[in-house]
Amino acid sequence: MTYLKPLVSVFFFALLVVFNAGCNKKEDASTAQDKLVTQQESRSSTGMEQLEVYKSPTCGCCSGWVDHMSAAGFSVNSHDLDNLVPVKQSHGIGRETQSCHTAVSKEGFVFEGHVPAKFVKRFLAEKPENARGLAVPAMPVGTPGMEMGDRFMPYQVLLLKTDGSTEVYAQVSRADEQH
Repeated sequence: MTYLKPLVSVFFFALLVVFNAGCNKKEDASTAQDKLVTQQESRSSTGMEQLEVYKSPTCGCCSGWVDHMSAAGFSVNSHDLDNLVPVKQSHGIGRETQSCHTAVSKEGFVFEGHVPAKFVKRFLAEKPENARGLAVPAMPVGTPGMEMGDRFMPYQVLLLKTDGSTEVYAQVSRADEQH
């Protein structure tokens, strides 16, 4: 069964490439970056933590994650892009930690992929030293936005460090550990 894990990761990475290629252009990366700077300069009038989410316009699981974050009390501004590579590169998201969407807090912290709101909130409260954000690489089944009935794939939430390295921030072995 362990031989399936690398195959599943490759499959989901291939899906990521397909979702990000050939989509209708909604706004370019520089326009999205300009909006991000404006959002970072102003605080939310509602007092909710703001996230700018960059995703493909055709990605249903990304929309599911946005809904999860909104339900958890985040103010989410979603940007549909036909090419997410510039956003990921500008935030130092390496190929090994990439997923289908990238979120950025008003303070510039990045949250790559299907990171549960629980861990985003904990990270923003702690603001670990020398950290840039969190990532859930690929698209593990059962994560917020990737729900498929009762199916669940254990995964790790990685801490993205300012020196480019990563370490395990949380190990999620069961679906109920995400909430």
